Amino acid sequence: MIASLDLAEILEETDRLTQLILRSEEVKHYRICKQRLQQDEEAQKLIKRFVQKKEQYEEVERFGRFHPDYDRIKKEMRQLKRELDLNESVANFKKAERKLEAILIEISEKIAYAVSDTIKVPTGNPFFDQLGCGGGGCSGGCGSCGNH
Repeated sequence: MIASLDLAEILEETDRLTQLILRSEEVKHYRICKQRLQQDEEAQKLIKRFVQKKEQYEEVERFGRFHPDYDRIKKEMRQLKRELDLNESVANFKKAERKLEAILIEISEKIAYAVSDTIKVPTGNPFFDQLGCGGGGCSGGCGSCGNH
């Protein structure tokens, strides 16, 4: 019974934390950027073209350089990606998304490390997550991350 009460209290605190996060300026900014991106016709056309080109790329990538259209589609994909990255709505959304992600990772780290400093926390960076070192993924054992 005591464990159930503790769990209920933890869940209540989690709900409070969630509400604080949802009311934060970063979430508000993220939502504004997302809405602007969704309403930006040029950005939506670019996204649609990019998704189509990505599907083509995945198809030819199965054969790699042996596919006759591999180099052309790869080049077109890079060009579309660059256009997307330079689009103001896309760039603003990605920036807001990265900032919010960093905050959520920091919160996750604080919670995890309050339990134990050897808990691995996904950082969103596959390089560090695979190593189990660096950023939030540090397990404390490698010594190269400088966190321990």
